Amino acid sequence: MKPAGVFTWPVRVYWEDTDAGGIVFYANYLKFFERARTEWLRSRGVAQSTLKAEGGGMFVVSETSVRYLAPARLDDELLVTARLEAGGRASLIIAQEARRGDTSLAVGTIRIGWVDAATLRPGRIPDAILEVLQAKA
Repeated sequence: MKPAGVFTWPVRVYWEDTDAGGIVFYANYLKFFERARTEWLRSRGVAQSTLKAEGGGMFVVSETSVRYLAPARLDDELLVTARLEAGGRASLIIAQEARRGDTSLAVGTIRIGWVDAATLRPGRIPDAILEVLQAKA
């Protein structure tokens, strides 16, 4: 049973995800994390394409921290999680993990900040979006 508030997204490891040694290239975990965060937002009714078109703003990654614990390999089935760790008026910290079964492969945090889509200047996350994202799952 997963803890409350944890969103889980399945990811299959493809040939393109691996390096010459046959393991997932370290930077690709950031791609896996991105997919899970995007799907987490979508599961909360927040489509990133709509944010820009209708709200005039968007989330951008401003900081990452990843710790690599064990390798994933070609054809592995992973579960990638996303959980709101901390939220403020201008940015959110999302805790993430990539797992293969009971084995934790990579853990990290990603800070996403809100910017004006036209100027890319930092701004405040609209209240309606913040309320949806901070609501318990």
